[in-house]
Amino acid sequence: MIDDFAKDNLHERLRRDRKALLWKLDGLSEYDVRRPLTATGTNLLGLVKHMATCEARYFGEVFGRPSPEPLPRWQDSDGSDLWATEDETRDQIIGFYRRTWEHSDATINELPLDAPGRVPWWPESTPAWHTNLFAIMVHVLCESTRHAGHADILREGLDGRTGLRAEYEEQIDEEARAAYCAKIEQAARAARTP
Repeated sequence: MIDDFAKDNLHERLRRDRKALLWKLDGLSEYDVRRPLTATGTNLLGLVKHMATCEARYFGEVFGRPSPEPLPRWQDSDGSDLWATEDETRDQIIGFYRRTWEHSDATINELPLDAPGRVPWWPESTPAWHTNLFAIMVHVLCESTRHAGHADILREGLDGRTGLRAEYEEQIDEEARAAYCAKIEQAARAARTP
């Protein structure tokens, strides 16, 4: 009973984060979803591509259920899963992510939480209980949550839109935001050491 609850809860949270990550692309130009928004090149469409690759590997290769999507060997990883080439369209990458969800969901639905997996890119000394379905679900959920948070900050920097889901989004009150930031800035300046 607790296994079903844990699995359903983790799975539902993963589904929530997937949707949140895609929502961050809504209404943005091709340039804005692709351009580097941090010193390390982090970009919105790249986060989606990265999470598609991440899920494909963890819910595919780890459990002997290779993704039907073509993936480079994990040994050849070169960071290209973190950005979209000029030949890759937004629709292709979103489609890849959605098809990966189907494959991941099938793995999650068909295997018990204690199903053993093997993560070949982790050290051989990794304990077996770190690689069962439960542990991998937690790992991927943490990755998904982390990157959805990155996307939230990036989107806020582009046009001020924030939130986990569209239904929670509030109208932007520029005056209230400016006053709030001024209050935080004042506190930060007052706390400085001489």
